[in-house]
Amino acid sequence: MKPLLGALALSTALTLPGAAMARPVTFTTELNSYGGNGAYLAFYVTDKSGAYAGSLWMAGGKSRYYKHLTGWYQATGGDTAQVDGITGASVGQGRTLEITLDLADALFEAGYTLHIDAAVEDMRDSPREISVPLTAAGAGQPVKGRRYVSSFSYGL
Repeated sequence: MKPLLGALALSTALTLPGAAMARPVTFTTELNSYGGNGAYLAFYVTDKSGAYAGSLWMAGGKSRYYKHLTGWYQATGGDTAQVDGITGASVGQGRTLEITLDLADALFEAGYTLHIDAAVEDMRDSPREISVPLTAAGAGQPVKGRRYVSSFSYGL
């Protein structure tokens, strides 16, 4: 799926309510106390073949650091337009980020995977810190991150 089509599929519920059903999905991301600055986090989706389908959220507002979110950066070719209007502040160590987004029902049970890349200034980058399939059964199931994320879960 082309990135533009992926972004449309992700946001269809907001732009064309009659064309697709959507549901609010709450992402809860708890960070470890890792002893560094706030983490940048990129939330993005790939399809069942692993192709980039779209960006959902970017925690961290300075685009010059986005290249350190290497999985996301590679998938988008560093296209900062992919996160226009969907950015928030970086997340401090030991803190919790909770965001609720409207996601198209078509993303669930269809082979789509949610990825979270993480990066912290002067520390190692962590591409695909979290990778979870988007399924109803996975809702509410905590997942441990590789480096900076203590726990991640999503609720439908």
